Amino acid sequence: MASFVTEVLAHSGRLEKEDLGTRISRLTRRVEEIKGEVCTMISKKYSEFLPSMQSAQDLVTQVDKLSEDIDLLKSRIESEVRRDLHVSTAEFTDLKQQLERDSVVLSLLKQLQQFSAAIEEYNCALTEKKYVTAAQCLEEAQKCLKLLKSRKCLDLKMLKSLSMELTIQKQNILYHLGEEWQKLIVWKFPPSKDTSNLESCLQTELHLCIEQSQKEEKTPVPPISSVLLAFSILGELQMKLKSFGQMLLKYILRPLASCPSLHAIIESQPNIIIIRFESVMTDLEHPSPSEVFAKIRLVLEMLQKQLLDLPLDTDLENEKTPKIVLAEMLGDVVWEDLSECLIKNCLVYSIPTNSSKLQQYEEVSADAPQKVIRDCRCLSVSVLFSRGNLNGLFLRLSQYILLMVNNLMTTEHKTRLITPDSKISVPDLPHPEKDEKPEVQKMSTTQYNEVVNLEPENTLDQHSFSLPTCRISESVKQLMELAYQTLLEATTSSDQCAVQLFYSVRNIFHLFHDVVPTYHKENLQKLPQLAAIHHNNCMYIAHHLLTLGHQFRSRFAPILCDGTTTFVDLVPGFRRLGTECFLGQMRAQKGELLERLSSARNFSNMDDEENYSAASKAVRQVLHQLKRLGIVWQDVLPVNIYCKAMGTLLNTAISEIIGRITALEDISTEDADRLYSLCKTVMDEGPQVFAPLSEESKNKKYQEEVPVFVPKWMPFKELMMMLQASLQEIGDRWADGKGPLAAAFSSSEVRALIRALFQNTERRAAALAKIK
Repeated sequence: MASFVTEVLAHSGRLEKEDLGTRISRLTRRVEEIKGEVCTMISKKYSEFLPSMQSAQDLVTQVDKLSEDIDLLKSRIESEVRRDLHVSTAEFTDLKQQLERDSVVLSLLKQLQQFSAAIEEYNCALTEKKYVTAAQCLEEAQKCLKLLKSRKCLDLKMLKSLSMELTIQKQNILYHLGEEWQKLIVWKFPPSKDTSNLESCLQTELHLCIEQSQKEEKTPVPPISSVLLAFSILGELQMKLKSFGQMLLKYILRPLASCPSLHAIIESQPNIIIIRFESVMTDLEHPSPSEVFAKIRLVLEMLQKQLLDLPLDTDLENEKTPKIVLAEMLGDVVWEDLSECLIKNCLVYSIPTNSSKLQQYEEVSADAPQKVIRDCRCLSVSVLFSRGNLNGLFLRLSQYILLMVNNLMTTEHKTRLITPDSKISVPDLPHPEKDEKPEVQKMSTTQYNEVVNLEPENTLDQHSFSLPTCRISESVKQLMELAYQTLLEATTSSDQCAVQLFYSVRNIFHLFHDVVPTYHKENLQKLPQLAAIHHNNCMYIAHHLLTLGHQFRSRFAPILCDGTTTFVDLVPGFRRLGTECFLGQMRAQKGELLERLSSARNFSNMDDEENYSAASKAVRQVLHQLKRLGIVWQDVLPVNIYCKAMGTLLNTAISEIIGRITALEDISTEDADRLYSLCKTVMDEGPQVFAPLSEESKNKKYQEEVPVFVPKWMPFKELMMMLQASLQEIGDRWADGKGPLAAAFSSSEVRALIRALFQNTERRAAALAKIK
């Protein structure tokens, strides 16, 4: 058992010399001794059983006591020692957290001190106009503020105050830098600032200050360099150069590229470089590429020397060279608009209209801008002015093709008559060499006749596949001639030129297909003649597109002989375009015809003078409209299209009249006579609309074939017969459903007409009984 003092010391948390380790060691040794005694006892168990019984009991008592001491020690470890261990760990953790908090506070104080020092140094540098140093100090203060915000343990009001102070100081230095920039780069404009006016351009000047009066740290830096580097540090350089580049483009580069008489003059004065314009008399309407590139090069070389070729500051050694940055920034701002201006105002007017002059054009135009780019280094990459792209620019759509296509699509529709014998007026294609002719299996005349089985008198007419006689626009005729001329030129051009010319021709037809229906949309809807001409134009183009590619295939460069040099895929689109336009006009004319007939008061009560007058007027208007259309479409549409169109419209009017009359429930004798008179007018004057040819004598056969083009013509005749016939005559023409009346009307329609025309008598009943 532990002594009283030991227990007191244990409960107080302090054991003197006999600590836990000593007690555990003592118990361990005691356990080993008992273990040895137990082993000795077991070895003598069988020989000294009875004598050792008492000693075994003593050992058991000792082991039990030892076990109690061990349990007591374990409980003490679990209670007092572990409790003291937790207390010590908590105290150590608190001390560590306190130390960390103190470290964080110290770090915040250091950041605040650095922020304050950076702001003070910035103010001093700004006062001395050391803009690069001031910008660097402001950048350092920005970094300190960013670290302070990342700690998330500083007072929000303090952070807001620091942020506001930093913003104010940044705006302050930007204001000072802006004033310095305005002193270093000065624009002088006339009151109007109109760049399209030559007088205004002559009064425009750009002044660059090149005075070196400041020294920053070790290396003397020009004022403009100091300002630009400060802008770069503050992240405002790109915006400033963008503004400068836009003004440079608007007031200097673009006028130089568009006005042939305008030239740039560079004047050097003490500490100032002046760029101004002067006018030189010239007969050129558009400037030549070489002159434009020379003028632009003069300006860019000066800017490269005075503005873009800046020295590298010693404090910015890890940054990208400002010279490269400035050049790329300025190039990104001006090059896209400048290149577009060069194309529209210069290059497009210098492009030759013949590929034979292309090589000379390449030598003059392709090298000049590349040399400007290489020498001035103000444009990082120029894809536009590579030799291949200049070639492509010419071949994609030359000035001649562009202007011709534009004029042809927007010109008035002057027409010309084409016949099956009409041909495109282009030079004959060169004959291919003998070795280039494809091998064709020869066949004798006898073999041919046996295979085809055609007698000489059954051969096709020479115009079987020709376009019928009609009128087309003169502009479309010229458009096709332009396509043939361009393809003919492609046969003598280089591979790349031939490819581009071929696709230029395809683009011509794509433009026509897309532009003409939109540009002339209103007129195509209102003017029947224009719709008919447009229909003919589309069919004329589609007719030529069928064979256009095949005519030139054997003369094209090898690169175009892969089977894709065809225009056949465009044929359905053009046919559909012409058909839809003309069908739209037909629908409009049908609507007008039906609208006129709607004023006929359903052809009822013709014994009333007002009703008869209205019906007669409607019929006259219909016939007048058809005759007017006939005059408009005469000699324009092909004969078969003309007859089908007029037949369809006349058939529409007759169908409406038949429908209105057969719907009447009561027709008096006077009504029948007047209805017959109206129908007789249509019957007499209707065939006169079939006059597709200007010579009246040639139209007789078409007027005799009215039933071919007007399906309701014969029913209309039968209706007139019924209006004047007796019951017996009607029955005879019905002929038990086999007569002409039965072919024109159904039994129900005939029975309804009989009921409307005749009174209810036995004879009418007998006649109705026969109509089955």
